[in-house]
Amino acid sequence: MVFDSTNAFTQERWALGKRLFFEKRFSIDRSISCASCHRPALAFSDSKALSIGAKGKEGVRNAPSLANIGYHPYFMREGGVPTLEMQVLVPIQEEDEFNHNMVNLVDSLKEDTIYRSMSLKAYGRELDPFVITRALGVFERSLVSGGSPYDKFQFQNDSTALSEIEIKGMDLFMSSKTNCNSCHSGFNFTNYAFKNTGLDTTYEDIGRMRLSGKEEDKAKFKVPSLRNVSLTAPYMHNGSIETLDEVIEHYNRGGKPHPNKDPLIRPLGLSEIEKKQLVAFLESLTDIDFANDPRWVE
Repeated sequence: MVFDSTNAFTQERWALGKRLFFEKRFSIDRSISCASCHRPALAFSDSKALSIGAKGKEGVRNAPSLANIGYHPYFMREGGVPTLEMQVLVPIQEEDEFNHNMVNLVDSLKEDTIYRSMSLKAYGRELDPFVITRALGVFERSLVSGGSPYDKFQFQNDSTALSEIEIKGMDLFMSSKTNCNSCHSGFNFTNYAFKNTGLDTTYEDIGRMRLSGKEEDKAKFKVPSLRNVSLTAPYMHNGSIETLDEVIEHYNRGGKPHPNKDPLIRPLGLSEIEKKQLVAFLESLTDIDFANDPRWVE
């Protein structure tokens, strides 16, 4: 995990970041906080296709899980933000999220005696945009998940952690028949690349093209981590697929035609039992202890 050299972990900074994460004054109408769309029990994701922002406005993308977010090399689904500290600024100003202004937000929080005291202890300065973005970065880097049955089987030598169907699903996931691990690779089950998976023939959201302006990036989105994926439904950048079974069926069919669809997305010819094996393996990536960790209680 890459840390900002000016923002090393301390317990004081973590406590301040946690308090800010649950702070509803971040939204212009004081209705939602970061935790409203990134719920701890759902691996810091959302149960809605599109999250609801301030004043009840519907967002345009599905809220991703924040589990292991500190390991990501860049942020947002088009990869346009290089650090967690900078990412914090995005939802604050977005009209369909907090719809706020950082200057006004600081003004509404800095007179709070609790925040004043915590900020001085954590950073030796009054609450300001620097403190808010840094403290939230410290808290989010602590959201480390690595205690799933898969982890116990693969890294802790517990041969009983996975069932037979889960092991077969793992083998299938890693096989040349599916090539799932070509994109969902590494310990975090993502290579952080940008792909079009044939979700649709046309896209309202242009994805990475929003950042690059290049036609070849149209409708490409960052490959998501699959950790805790059984907790993070619905799926895809727009939340348009409701279940893991439907996700597997989408890939089994080979997706829909699109000029930027990745060549790995092709009909797989999976049997019904193979589909069930894949779903079982994906469910084995669930870290229940992480989702129920008392440290995340507001």
